[in-house]
Amino acid sequence: MHTMLVSTAALAGMLDDPALVICDVRHDLARPEAWGENQFRASHIPGARFVHLDRSLSGVKTGTNGRHPLPTPEFAATQFAQTGIAADRQVVIYDQGPGMYAARMWWMLRWLGHDAVAVLDGGYAKWLAENRPVSTAAHSYAPATFAIRKVTPHVNASGVRASLARRTLFLVDARAHERFRGETEPLDPVAGHIPGSHNRPYTQNLDATGTFKSPALLRTEFDALLGSAKPDVVVHSCGSGVTACHNILAMEVAGLGGTRLYPGSWSEWCADPLRPVATGDEATPRS
Repeated sequence: MHTMLVSTAALAGMLDDPALVICDVRHDLARPEAWGENQFRASHIPGARFVHLDRSLSGVKTGTNGRHPLPTPEFAATQFAQTGIAADRQVVIYDQGPGMYAARMWWMLRWLGHDAVAVLDGGYAKWLAENRPVSTAAHSYAPATFAIRKVTPHVNASGVRASLARRTLFLVDARAHERFRGETEPLDPVAGHIPGSHNRPYTQNLDATGTFKSPALLRTEFDALLGSAKPDVVVHSCGSGVTACHNILAMEVAGLGGTRLYPGSWSEWCADPLRPVATGDEATPRS
């Protein structure tokens, strides 16, 4: 069973497995409506089915709950069932390469207790670079029964706000440095970050080839970031609860499981003018 990452070579050897479900979640935040689907129609890994970030992996937006609010467990389970994911299925998810969108679906399946799910390391970019098989055919598949085995706890805005005074949670922000510092904000109306957060851009989880760094190197880097903080107090955020999942996955790869997600992230946090905002660099990690 693959539960975190799967290599392109391993996936290539699994394509004929009837228990395999491959999900293509390619997406572009600047072109959210049809870019991913157009890419999928042009070519995809044989047997893959397309899953849309906004329509299948997000809930209803209210204007105050973030750009990609977490849906209800029941809605998510319905979407997974329609994708053909059943309890005995191994799921492999890929996006255009870095894994930021794939990690969101990976986290959501694990959130509801489906552990046999992995992100394709290097994504479609690596698959293409290695001249592996592609298809333009529409893959037909039957809906399945997806059972919610558990609902893993996450953290909401109230929980984050309550932790700020005593720093009971160790907040890790996955956005780029310039967005974290408040120097620029291309997607949300307010620039900055949640006070007390520590910045770990999700791109730092990848090496020069676009695949995840080794478990040992990731462990070294996260240990340096966390200091004495244990995984069970770590809460991940980003712009809208997507790239934060990449840091959760990287910490799992590093052997640091048990961290939590703040799904609303910055786009929810900054929607309430009464919530505090910080800019600039955060203090050094606690020791």
